[in-house]
Amino acid sequence: MFAVILAVGLILTINLSTRIAEGRPLLDAYEEVRREIAELEDEQARLTAERDYALNDHYVEEWARGRGKMVRAGEKLIIPVPSASTVIATPAPIEVGVFDPGYDQPDNWELWWSLFFDSPPPDLGS
Repeated sequence: MFAVILAVGLILTINLSTRIAEGRPLLDAYEEVRREIAELEDEQARLTAERDYALNDHYVEEWARGRGKMVRAGEKLIIPVPSASTVIATPAPIEVGVFDPGYDQPDNWELWWSLFFDSPPPDLGS
């Protein structure tokens, strides 16, 4: 009788330890999902607060005065200009050729060639 009780106890112990071992990955996955849900809820709260602020009149006025460069009636917009010592020299303008039908104009492919390569276009015997 003692051997039967010992055998049944051993079988129950093995069965219980197997179930516990099988449940660990599920518990890890459950914790991972709970962590992800918490992160997503935080992000949702942040985005909702940002949306509510963007719909607020204070945000609209802040944007209009800052990035929109808008002023109210009676106000003047002042934009600071850097001093001469901090101004970066602007490059000389590039002269653009004017179409003159008296001269031979390059073909379109020759213009594209000169845009992409530093060498003159190849002579195709024309």
